[in-house]
Amino acid sequence: MQNAEMISVDISEKPKLNYITNGSTLASWLLTKDHKRIALMYLISVSAFFFMGGLYAGAIRLELLTPASDLMQTGTYNKAFTQHGILMIFFFLIPSIPAILGNFLLPIMIGAKDLALPRINLLSLYFYWIGGGLTLFALLQGGVDTGWTFYTPYSTTFSNTFVMAVGLGIFINGFSSILTGLNFIVTVHTMRAPGMTWFRLPLFVWAQYATSLVMILGTPVIAITVLLLAIERVARVGIFDPAIGGDPILFQHLFWFYSHPAVYIMILPGMGVISELISNFSRKKIFGYEFIAFSSIAIAVFGFLVWGHHMFVSGQSVYAGLVFSFLTMVVAVPSAIKIFNWTTTLYKGSISYDTPMLYAIGFIGLFLIGGLTGLFLGSIGLTVHLTDTYFVVAHFHYVMVGGQVIAYLGGIHYWWPKMTGKMYSEFWGKISAMLVFIGFNLTFFPQFILGYQGMPRRYASYPEELQVLNIFSTAGASVLGVGLLMPVVYLVHSLFFGKPAGDNPWMLPGLEWRTASPPPTENFEVMPVVTWEAYEFGEENGLDIEEVKRREAVSTVT
Repeated sequence: MQNAEMISVDISEKPKLNYITNGSTLASWLLTKDHKRIALMYLISVSAFFFMGGLYAGAIRLELLTPASDLMQTGTYNKAFTQHGILMIFFFLIPSIPAILGNFLLPIMIGAKDLALPRINLLSLYFYWIGGGLTLFALLQGGVDTGWTFYTPYSTTFSNTFVMAVGLGIFINGFSSILTGLNFIVTVHTMRAPGMTWFRLPLFVWAQYATSLVMILGTPVIAITVLLLAIERVARVGIFDPAIGGDPILFQHLFWFYSHPAVYIMILPGMGVISELISNFSRKKIFGYEFIAFSSIAIAVFGFLVWGHHMFVSGQSVYAGLVFSFLTMVVAVPSAIKIFNWTTTLYKGSISYDTPMLYAIGFIGLFLIGGLTGLFLGSIGLTVHLTDTYFVVAHFHYVMVGGQVIAYLGGIHYWWPKMTGKMYSEFWGKISAMLVFIGFNLTFFPQFILGYQGMPRRYASYPEELQVLNIFSTAGASVLGVGLLMPVVYLVHSLFFGKPAGDNPWMLPGLEWRTASPPPTENFEVMPVVTWEAYEFGEENGLDIEEVKRREAVSTVT
């Protein structure tokens, strides 16, 4: 009997397997169909590209510390900003939130066991690796100097660099986006848990759904454009090169028809993250749920109608310019709806200023500046003065870094306990968030002034009277770099030394907080049935946070 008792104790104390511990061989990871493991592999890969893109950014800012072109030759500088743009946009900004947080969380948030097409999900990761590998090969061989937009004739007549290899890398990487978007749409339509109606979906899922529509409809256009560019370079068929009967403006139309919607591929998922953070850390049902949900769809639709505002000074018809200027103003409305609803949600909310919330509040301010300055560039008269100056650089980074990257960091900190089962240091998290905010503004706000004063972008040298503002910008980049590196240190540290997070460390109602941390391979032990509305807080859901804090305090004392 004693032996039997001992055996039963051993069995009961055996730790439950989760998605991390369920198989430890390299093959079990590389051949996995588990969306959570695929998300972790995306996290490592995307972080590596972010680091490489950041190194190029640091080199650019060091060169611009002095007016003369003294650190890099002009050709090398062209390669540096081109490669910074390619790595950051195609291999970090576009895949980061959908491929990492979307992959990991979307099935759990809707109560599904996995994505609808798990093998396709793994294939999308392989496409990302192959496309990234080709691009890195080209960069190591000598790089590319066309600018990240690959404008003709820079990418045809005047380029002797590895344009085709990079183009092929981006072409293959595009399939990764298409497959991810397809997977998300099919999953949301077919795999929601019982009771998970469309208007009970988390707003993060709505944002991913809208992003997926843009991925599927927009990405083939850039793929075809790159293919046409290759045909022209190889076969000398006149498509874009005017010397052989082509039209360079056609390339710009095709490129921006994808690339402006691509801005929303980058920012829409970030908006979804912010909706989660604002509501959950205010402990208050989000204001205007339906408006925020439909504004995501509206942004996805209108995003396809505004590409021409990039071409006001490219020889485009004045009448077309007027139409695109008007539509640019219109597309700002759904974004404004989101900001209005977020700030209204904060009003009289029980706000807790944890690290993710600091990023969320920072996002609102920075994205507001980025969005409003976009309206300046959408105005036909003013953009003549501002086009191709550092004003454009500042605007773009306020939207992408102040928006998407800030949201990404907020999302990583928010869901880190769920992904790993460990808590990170709140102290260092808050320090890092503040350094990122200060460093970012110190880097990019002076560039608005520089651009208005006429400093052109993509130049390695500039007039001496603009040096002071460039020194501020480079100093800010140093602070920003430290702020971005810190999470790597304390998040990795938390994996080994962090305290256990518990299943619901933030005391929130969403489905992802109603399963174990880290989640099991099947996400849920029992299929959940959703009987509550989205963002429904209250004691009836076991979410009396004050009572939980009181109990924790008592247990700590005892």
